[in-house]
Amino acid sequence: MHPNPSFRQDSTNRHLDFAAHVGFGMVSATVDETQPPMLAHVPFLLSENRSFAELHLARANAIVKARKDRLPAAIAIQGSHAYISPDWYAVEDQVPTWNYVAVHLTGTLVRLAQDEIRRLVEELSDHFEGRIEGKTPWRTDKMTAGTMEKMLIQIVPFRFEIEDVQGTWKLNQNKPDTARLSAAAQVETSPLGLGTGALAGLMRSVPTD
Repeated sequence: MHPNPSFRQDSTNRHLDFAAHVGFGMVSATVDETQPPMLAHVPFLLSENRSFAELHLARANAIVKARKDRLPAAIAIQGSHAYISPDWYAVEDQVPTWNYVAVHLTGTLVRLAQDEIRRLVEELSDHFEGRIEGKTPWRTDKMTAGTMEKMLIQIVPFRFEIEDVQGTWKLNQNKPDTARLSAAAQVETSPLGLGTGALAGLMRSVPTD
């Protein structure tokens, strides 16, 4: 996480709201101290009390192959981000940077019993399908008999027990308001980043008191 405290003033609840809304992140776990950390990109579902997330990994994933029931891990959730040109501030003596939103969850990855997998897949699909306006949600019973079972055996369910939550909302809070808003106007249509329009909106909504 960014060390500048200006970018880390938001509450744990806001970080968790963000994680729940995005619902997709990068799991990092070290399964062998002699090897680099293993990474996996996964959708996840945050529990109602925000104490854990549930997810699944492909059976062929190195994290699964480690065959450890409990494994220290982290989930990084990336939000909107964009390059910031120093010229966009309309003030002198600035340098290039990158604005972004990111939340890191650290904790323990716990392997669940395989018979939990159908419940987990159904809860994940219900959650995301329900967010598509005007669409009849997809259900597992639409699958041909036996096909779903063959697919489910290829993935393994996990619970991620959350022990710490950290977030960075780097939105030029350390700049004068006029400079930040000037940069936001350029970010909105910039091709250098992801979700630049949303990021510009966040830059404009930074508290000014």
